[in-house]
Amino acid sequence: MKRVIISLILLATLPFVAACAGDVSAKPTQVADRHAAQVARGQYLVNFGGCHDCHTPLKMGAKGPEPDMDRMLSGHPHDLVMTPPPKTEGPWMATGSVTMTAWAGPWGISYARNLTPDKVSGLGIWTEDMFLKTMRTGKHMGVSRPLLPPMPWQNLNKLNDDDLKSIFAYLQTIKPVRNEVPDPVIAPPPPAAPAS
Repeated sequence: MKRVIISLILLATLPFVAACAGDVSAKPTQVADRHAAQVARGQYLVNFGGCHDCHTPLKMGAKGPEPDMDRMLSGHPHDLVMTPPPKTEGPWMATGSVTMTAWAGPWGISYARNLTPDKVSGLGIWTEDMFLKTMRTGKHMGVSRPLLPPMPWQNLNKLNDDDLKSIFAYLQTIKPVRNEVPDPVIAPPPPAAPAS
């Protein structure tokens, strides 16, 4: 009886295993190789896509500002308290912080999010589906507030699912950094024009 029950359980889980592995006939080394290739593709896309430009804080180095790789992709430093942003005039529309992780403009104030797999302050509790929905909808966690400039989600939206999954897979492999980024400040809508 125990063998029958175990056999039924194994048969019932076969579709789940197939969905997770993609191919039930694949050997563990093949699955590991596919995952390694996916992570490598994600790293390539993150580097090519300029994710470090906003999500990795700058620090002053011997030759000027350089990415602080000890805080790689951890977003706006929680300990960098920002003053109110300067008013922009003329053709200027946006201002950025010294770390290039905070931006202010007509939309309000945006802070680059923590993309590391930290479970408290980063993407550690996110699922692949949440990440894809965020990139497809331009909404945080795929369902809530809008992503603010300068986050180029409209460009990332053009990537296919495999590329977005690769980015997410890579981000899950980097060093988790505890860094609780401030919430964005969304500017109120402009006043309505007076009726004529």
